[in-house]
Amino acid sequence: MSKVDVILGLQWGDEGKGKIVDYLAPHYDIVARFQGGPNAGHTLEFDGKKHVLHQIPSGIFHPGVLNVIGNGVVIDPIIFRNELKKLSPFEIDISNALIISNKAQLILPTHKLLDQALEKNKGDGKIGSTLKGIGPTYQDKIGRNGLRVGDILEGNFERRYNSLKAQHVEMLNRLDFEYDLSLQEGEFFDSVQELREMQILSTEYFLDESLMSGKKVLAEGAQGTLLDIDFGSYPFVTSSNTTTAGACTGLGIAPSKIDQVFGVFKAYCTRVGSGPFPTELNDAAGENLRRLGNEFGATTGRPRRCGWLDLPALKYSCILNGVSKLFMMKADVLSELDELYICDRYIVDGQEIHEIPYSTEDTINPGLTKAQSWTVDQISQFSNLPAALTSFISTIEKYTCADIALVSLGPDRKETVAKEGSIFLY
Repeated sequence: MSKVDVILGLQWGDEGKGKIVDYLAPHYDIVARFQGGPNAGHTLEFDGKKHVLHQIPSGIFHPGVLNVIGNGVVIDPIIFRNELKKLSPFEIDISNALIISNKAQLILPTHKLLDQALEKNKGDGKIGSTLKGIGPTYQDKIGRNGLRVGDILEGNFERRYNSLKAQHVEMLNRLDFEYDLSLQEGEFFDSVQELREMQILSTEYFLDESLMSGKKVLAEGAQGTLLDIDFGSYPFVTSSNTTTAGACTGLGIAPSKIDQVFGVFKAYCTRVGSGPFPTELNDAAGENLRRLGNEFGATTGRPRRCGWLDLPALKYSCILNGVSKLFMMKADVLSELDELYICDRYIVDGQEIHEIPYSTEDTINPGLTKAQSWTVDQISQFSNLPAALTSFISTIEKYTCADIALVSLGPDRKETVAKEGSIFLY
């Protein structure tokens, strides 16, 4: 029997997980998404073209790799149908390349309206929601009111849909929110009809049988650890568990079946939306980092907040996830900078600390240490990385007690170097 490897983000999302899943996918039989929904934007780049996936796992472009959307995911049928349309030029046999859990929750048009209304109602306290209906859908799931993908195969689906819609409409009226539901509702039912034609299974059984037969499975997470509903910068978090534990509940696999945990992080930090960000650069340096890294949300298009690498936060994520190997992204972006810093401590009320404070209202000042800059140009082997970058890597490894096994030096899947002998070599 084989085990499951997990790949997830260690910061506030947007770390580059999609590229890494795409890079590793040929070494697996199955890639399985375990949480999140269309709020995710996993960007892949190959053959000079960029591709953004929201709900479909990032192994979809590799022939022979089966992709599973697990029960922990929330699915918007409209966005899902649009994703499938964008895949049509690649002539992928979707019926054999993709399986959907019958227990994944459905995002209704009214969920998206509620998301907009609730965010608007927060005023200055907005959390920076993507307005995709994720939060309200997970709320209905926890409240035991939600509709699941398996329900679209039942004869009473439309009646149950109308019942839940009526509850949402009542809430929207109380929130005094103006809306037009007619266009989205028609699109929704057309999309549901296409969804019915997909392979819809109890994927927990399917994954167990696959593991028993020796199939290799890669579990793909969305968002990032610091957005986890329990351990993130609450309340400025997503609505699901983005950690390794979320792979178990989001796919129906036992903890004992987890093997390697690959943690993805950027060589600097970014964040979209509100919430604490100790190393944020609200100056020309931050603007420059945003420009060099092309830091704009793949899902929302919003400019990302940018700042230096936060080691205390990175170590916290390593602890929560039991990280086996670290994958560092966008090292090439920092090679463009004349001055480079790394945060290795916090200063709160004049005291140096190395743990993330409980209160998000605390003023957290970063303790910065200057690092030597580097230049990367057409490097094809990990052992040929410049000395300054190797020193940067060593600092991170020493602080986090985790080994950096892979470094990304550009957006294309070929612009990736793995440490010799540490993981699969592409």
